[in-house]
Amino acid sequence: MNPEELIEKYYHQSPELKEILLTHSRQVRDRALRIVDRHPELQADRQFIEEAAMLHDIGIIFCDAPKIFCNGPHKYIEHGYLGAELLRKEGLPRHAGVAERHTGSGITLEQVIREELPLPEKDYCPQNVEEEIICYADKFYSKSHLNEEVDYRKVRHNIWRYGHEAIQRFDQWRQRFEPEAETTNSETGIG
Repeated sequence: MNPEELIEKYYHQSPELKEILLTHSRQVRDRALRIVDRHPELQADRQFIEEAAMLHDIGIIFCDAPKIFCNGPHKYIEHGYLGAELLRKEGLPRHAGVAERHTGSGITLEQVIREELPLPEKDYCPQNVEEEIICYADKFYSKSHLNEEVDYRKVRHNIWRYGHEAIQRFDQWRQRFEPEAETTNSETGIG
């Protein structure tokens, strides 16, 4: 399966958006693969991560985010489950799980209900190491500031809006996937 061919299938009429998606997805893929290569003990499926990282944001085309050339009818937070629906139709249910569960450091069912998020009522937290790695890697790259890596402190600040549990998940992933880059909570001013 070639992820870029699938992206082309849905994004061929939106060249600016396609380029943003490809650039961002390659950044996420490359960081995720570095984690896999540094941590064979995780026994992560490298090929799957390579493919799924490229497809995790395929649903952005359905959302309203004009700053990055997205002109769809849905709110941006919906891009995960919309991308998952598309990937399931393409016969890629495992890849769909990554798309569906990569927002923030995961969104719980309780958050969906409490915050009245425009999402189907279910849990959107990563369920396996491959989903966790891609979700984690995604936080360091923005589609509106391509080719810039987001600083760890800013990533934590951005995740803070999803609550304390989200910060804890992210910090655990940081310790597990990139312990050499560990920053203490006191340095971030959060938590």
